[in-house]
Amino acid sequence: MSFRGSGGPIHMAASATFFAVGAPVTRADIPVLCADLAELVRGPGGGVVVCDVAGVVRPDVVTVEALARLRLTARRHGWSLVVTGAGPDLLELVRLLGLTDGLLQAGRQVEQREEAGGVEEVVDGRDSPR
Repeated sequence: MSFRGSGGPIHMAASATFFAVGAPVTRADIPVLCADLAELVRGPGGGVVVCDVAGVVRPDVVTVEALARLRLTARRHGWSLVVTGAGPDLLELVRLLGLTDGLLQAGRQVEQREEAGGVEEVVDGRDSPR
């Protein structure tokens, strides 16, 4: 896994800090990713870290663990972490692990057949059960 290179996965922008996670992620990569993120956000201020996971091709539980640990690292330094570029496999895995609210809060789009958050179905008593 490459952490820094030409252009590198880490760069700064005026409104947010961008951090990319590529594939594959191993358990040994997690402390290095967290250290890189901590170095990036250390210091005064705070804001949003946009974590791009579009490069993750075959997500697994280790990928989700890495994202959770990155989120904790950002929070410890006064930043929030937003995950972008998540494919359907990663979204499903995060959902199955029950971490959707913790990892994919902002910018998450409602999938097909899924109700938007805060929407409740109203049942009419005159409707027959199916």
